[in-house]
Amino acid sequence: MRFILLVAGWLFASCATAASPVFPDAPMDQRFTFPRDHGAHPDFRTEWWYVTGWVKTAEGEELGFQVTFFRSRLDVDDANPSRFAPRQLLFAHAALADPKTGRLEHDQRIARAGFGIAEASATDAAVDLDGWRFARVADPARDAPAESPPTDALHFRTQVDGGRFALDLDLAATGPVLAEGADANRPGYSQKGPVARDASRYYSVPQLKVSGTVARGAGAQRRQVAVRGTAWLDREWSSAYLDPQASGWDWVGLNFDDGGALMAFRMRDRQGDKLWAGGARRLPDGRLERYAPGDLEFATLRSWTSPRSKATWPVKQRITVAADPARAVTPLAIVVDPLMDDQELDSRASTGTIYWEGAVRVHDPAGAPVGKGYLELTGYFRPIRF
Repeated sequence: MRFILLVAGWLFASCATAASPVFPDAPMDQRFTFPRDHGAHPDFRTEWWYVTGWVKTAEGEELGFQVTFFRSRLDVDDANPSRFAPRQLLFAHAALADPKTGRLEHDQRIARAGFGIAEASATDAAVDLDGWRFARVADPARDAPAESPPTDALHFRTQVDGGRFALDLDLAATGPVLAEGADANRPGYSQKGPVARDASRYYSVPQLKVSGTVARGAGAQRRQVAVRGTAWLDREWSSAYLDPQASGWDWVGLNFDDGGALMAFRMRDRQGDKLWAGGARRLPDGRLERYAPGDLEFATLRSWTSPRSKATWPVKQRITVAADPARAVTPLAIVVDPLMDDQELDSRASTGTIYWEGAVRVHDPAGAPVGKGYLELTGYFRPIRF
């Protein structure tokens, strides 16, 4: 979900001029057009291409991975003619969750757009940052503009080298784009707080089939293995800031073993209570259930305190959805449990914060496994501020 995981413009306040740019709100009634909307939306304040997933080696080892590219438009006068004016900033995170190490291997990149170092195409998914890349595997024969592209057009690849790990992964969709948001008549409009303009354009591609390689270690110690698994892609862009009452959020993107999928989030207020919530569930038969704030509840079952940041993270949670027959919302109760507790990321060198982003297993209330995915937690180190 990554609702404005720190708009990077505040890092460059000294670049602002009297003629600040105008940042558009997320439109309520606009429809997606692909492949265009796979690409960057440079007028908006920020956006991301965000992939998380689980993979398994031939020996049966299970690993989690995260690759995220961000783009932020800075508060720089559009009339400034200088090629060196930092109008757009790109930054990226990558992480590998390996139970053998007991904590994340993590790396990050940041650079202004341009000069052959950092680029984000505005026509299709193609983001490059200092040797790291996320892109769609394009095919002109199947890429006619469409609101709902064919599944075989949803094919991506990412390559990153984080020093002590490297990922080279192929990501192929097994189903259609999931337009997020609570209102089926406004697909892709995802409200994040009580004020309607605090919203984003948001779609996901769950149940991606993953194949490729993972390398672990550095230098002569590096070992590369083939992997297969399942992943989740989130695409989101917005110009909104976090609601002033909000301190952070909890988010999950979950792929179920039966072929279904769930995105759910809650925005927390300064007391830690629910300020807003939302999400969508794709059932195995393809039907969608869209969630309003009153439908969802998150409850902490176990917490872990980081020995580094001293932050306490609710790493095991129960997520429930209340039935609403009038809206065809069915009940749901699941538990998300981390692959390992220490999946804390210190990204103060790029996004300016510490957050928890971790691979989780999904169980039903009786403890039976039903899926895998990722849990993201922000605002527990300190409240998110802009």
